[in-house]
Amino acid sequence: MKKTGAQILCESLIKEGVEVIFGYPGGTVLPLYDTLPQYPQLRHILVRHEQCAAHAADSYARATGKAGVCLATSGPGATNLVTGIANACLDSSPIVAITGQVATPFIGKDAFQEIDITGITLPITKHNHLVLDVGELARVVKEAFYIAQAGKPGPVLIDIPRDVFQQEAEFVYPEKVDLPGYKPTLFGHPAQIKRAAEMTNGAVRPIIIAGRGVIISQAFAELRELAEKAQIPVITTLLGIGCFPETHVLSFGMLGMHGMAYANKAVDNADVIIAIGMRFDDRATGIVSAFAPRASVIHIDIDPAEIGKNVRVDVPIVGDVKNILEALNKQIVPRDHIDWFNQLDQWRQEHPAIEIRDSEGLLPQYVIRQIYEVTQGNAIIVTGVGQNQMWAAQFFFYDKPNGLISSGGLGTMGFELPGAVGAKVGRPDETVWCIAGDGGFQMTIQELATIVQENIDVKIAIINNGYLGMVRQWQELFYKRRYVHTQLSGPDFVKIAEAYGLPALRVKDKREVTSAIEKAMEHQGPFLIDFVVEPEENVFPIVPPGATLVQAIEMPKPEIVTPSS
Repeated sequence: MKKTGAQILCESLIKEGVEVIFGYPGGTVLPLYDTLPQYPQLRHILVRHEQCAAHAADSYARATGKAGVCLATSGPGATNLVTGIANACLDSSPIVAITGQVATPFIGKDAFQEIDITGITLPITKHNHLVLDVGELARVVKEAFYIAQAGKPGPVLIDIPRDVFQQEAEFVYPEKVDLPGYKPTLFGHPAQIKRAAEMTNGAVRPIIIAGRGVIISQAFAELRELAEKAQIPVITTLLGIGCFPETHVLSFGMLGMHGMAYANKAVDNADVIIAIGMRFDDRATGIVSAFAPRASVIHIDIDPAEIGKNVRVDVPIVGDVKNILEALNKQIVPRDHIDWFNQLDQWRQEHPAIEIRDSEGLLPQYVIRQIYEVTQGNAIIVTGVGQNQMWAAQFFFYDKPNGLISSGGLGTMGFELPGAVGAKVGRPDETVWCIAGDGGFQMTIQELATIVQENIDVKIAIINNGYLGMVRQWQELFYKRRYVHTQLSGPDFVKIAEAYGLPALRVKDKREVTSAIEKAMEHQGPFLIDFVVEPEENVFPIVPPGATLVQAIEMPKPEIVTPSS
């Protein structure tokens, strides 16, 4: 039986196990929207901005491990997806973005809402395809999902002209994908794994730096086995948080610009670094020429382009993290490194990073810690970008695998709210907290309407300091406190939440924090809390631009006032 392109697309999505589409309708995709009611097994969530469809699909993918799907019309609908696609690209998140295009006779004629979205997204997708023949649509969808999820995950875009949705063809869904030019390496070279094992077994001051690749590969047990068997401290990148339990005795926190000072010192003094599923980006390394000067580096990654790109590597191993760690662990000799751990413990005492000082005003760090205490760590935290993100990384302890979802490589303000939507839709039985700054929250605040319409039970904590906090902090520390266009005025988030139909509270007093969080948790449905915090609180430590990891600025020690005689 022949089916329309719209029917073929829906049938193909169902074959790929798709359950949810985040989208926004428009002229060129109307034939598809007209067809959706025929397929009730495809849940469509109407976002209020296409960028948020991409962010929600991205977060859904991170939360579930399956490809997320977003949908937009041509022209501005498609271009509004671009930021979300770029975010997914830099954070290796598998999404399939479907866009409508003007009818094929009008392509290249500057028709209404025509834009070359495949050309625009070429640098930020693993692959994209303009479908000009309805007979090719099923194959293209099959390949798109394979490419998005195989190897190093990432976004794939399918652009479909309006008339292709309406044309008919026989629907035959391919059983397998045949792409001779794309064969990701899944198993590491045995000789390189042997070299890595020998180097690890002979190390005196080893560390593991674990990144998001561990989460993508679901290699939680294998990483823990390596760390415990060889007694190696585990340090994570920002997006690696949640790959190793942070209350574990071998957990030494996050490295990098806002990482723990003792973690950065460990990196600087290590003799062997086992880098697993991370890419040595500048936020993690500081000035690259001075990164880990005493260490031999073992780098495990599924993407060969990442190995040696930023940091010299002594033992490169290309392949899937889970497979490589399984093979590596068989060759690891149980060890202890007592002297090394004694040194690390001394640094941890000398450079405390997660203490919360006493303050009359409400500190954001205290808010994050109380969310941790009330949830007992049993929550998925989705953050925006900036100070709120770093406090969430530092003061919530992530024992739950894949418990933190955030924008890393692109640093996208506004990710938090649609990201929380995607996470909760993907894992409906989990508690999901959205941690937002008052600046980033206003970039995608309209998704409160999506949350209410779909009754998506996310809890929202706005860390409201009245500033674009991280930019203001840089102006304070590096631009002589010249606060240029970083102060924010209003709005009343409680009234806005209520206008959208959400219950909300404002909290200014730290004595009210715990009860407010408990009230949000008890409420069956979404809930917003506006935490009005100290306006000029800073994130520490911070590695200044152009500095090494061990040149971090730490929390100023309180002045000791000696009483006069």
